[in-house]
Amino acid sequence: MRLATLRTPTGTRAVRVESDTTAVPVPGHADVGSLLREEDWAQIAADAPGAPVEFEPKDLAPVVPAPRKIICVGLNYANHIREMGRTPAEHPTLFIKFADALTGPADDVVVPEWANKALDWEGELAVVIGKRARRVTAAEAGAHIAGYAVMNDYSLRDFQNRTLQWHQGKSLEGSAGFGPWLTTADSWQRGGELATWLNGEKVQSTPTDDLVFTPEDLIAYITQLYPLDPGDVIVTGTPGGVGHARDPRRYLTDGDVVAVEIAGLGRIENRTVFER
Repeated sequence: MRLATLRTPTGTRAVRVESDTTAVPVPGHADVGSLLREEDWAQIAADAPGAPVEFEPKDLAPVVPAPRKIICVGLNYANHIREMGRTPAEHPTLFIKFADALTGPADDVVVPEWANKALDWEGELAVVIGKRARRVTAAEAGAHIAGYAVMNDYSLRDFQNRTLQWHQGKSLEGSAGFGPWLTTADSWQRGGELATWLNGEKVQSTPTDDLVFTPEDLIAYITQLYPLDPGDVIVTGTPGGVGHARDPRRYLTDGDVVAVEIAGLGRIENRTVFER
């Protein structure tokens, strides 16, 4: 099953996606985050009645527009660790992104002048929590995953590397395309390709089972520190191929289109717009 948050003239609505252009609204829920807070969210979505409505990519909001927590993971693909000149870590590298950073899967990413000097692309797999998790083991973690989505995670490399703390380069307002929808955990298996394109050129390509720390590992680690609640998001890291690691370095420019596709989860595409 696929779930999305659809923009309408009267506000957003949670929907069950029937095809890439049609969906059935889920009554009583303005977005997927609201739906996931219901204990029986999957049954509610599956039973939603009514005729499908049509939509276009621009009608899709971030699949969970306002997660209570967005936890990001750095250096979690072996090929990205190598290209950044690092050694594999014993523990996950975590940092926080705010919900203000999220934008729709087909929205423009508008970048202010002061933030456009070292703008990089990062295609990522996002994990969405569907059941509260507190101090769970990796073996138990799968039962707490609602599903998966795609993240187009723009990074400000100059701000990121100003200090030892990465957050300031990772949470620019409206800079992370998130969607196109949530594919429930029972409808998807890891292992297919995660690919990123820059203006049609493939710049990242890695299987999603090449993670150093799996989603289950991450949930087990994070929930020893603090609980994860329905609608919370874990962004699991980017594979090799980022612009910052190239020689010469390659950064995004005005008008560049970044697309990220994960096999079985869909494709998102954001155009980079520099403010004048």
